Amino acid sequence: MTERYSRWHAHPLRVRYQETDQMAVVFHTNYLNWFEIGRTELIRSLGIEYKAIEREGLLLPVIDLDCAFEAPARYDDTVLVFTRVASCSKIRISFQNEVRRVEAPEWKSGTWEPGDELPGERLVYGGTRHAWVTKEMQPARLDKRMPALYDLLINLLKQDA
Repeated sequence: MTERYSRWHAHPLRVRYQETDQMAVVFHTNYLNWFEIGRTELIRSLGIEYKAIEREGLLLPVIDLDCAFEAPARYDDTVLVFTRVASCSKIRISFQNEVRRVEAPEWKSGTWEPGDELPGERLVYGGTRHAWVTKEMQPARLDKRMPALYDLLINLLKQDA
């Protein structure tokens, strides 16, 4: 599974008070939640709701993740959660993420092409790797269970290569 990055999808968020810790910065585990929001919204932007994938009996557990912190987000900051498909095979998929603090009018959802400079200050970057499994946690082949989604993801990587 070689990494061939697709375009970035951005999803806007505003830091809520409950996401901060005693140091008045976003508690580190919230970034992982934001990575998940980014994945879900990326899939939605492709015209497929994540719940439709689950209705087909497929789950996508995280099997590996990495996350590096460069600067803290704080209460009421506006951030864009950037997500893109890094690689996809019949049984695995990986995503790359960046969380960036932005000012209006940069605060909007949308897409950025590979190589485009992303707006704002990069706070956190990383990614997640996943395996397609059944509800019984058995490996599943995406090309067999949801061929339309598999083709969509593969074509996304081909378009942006």
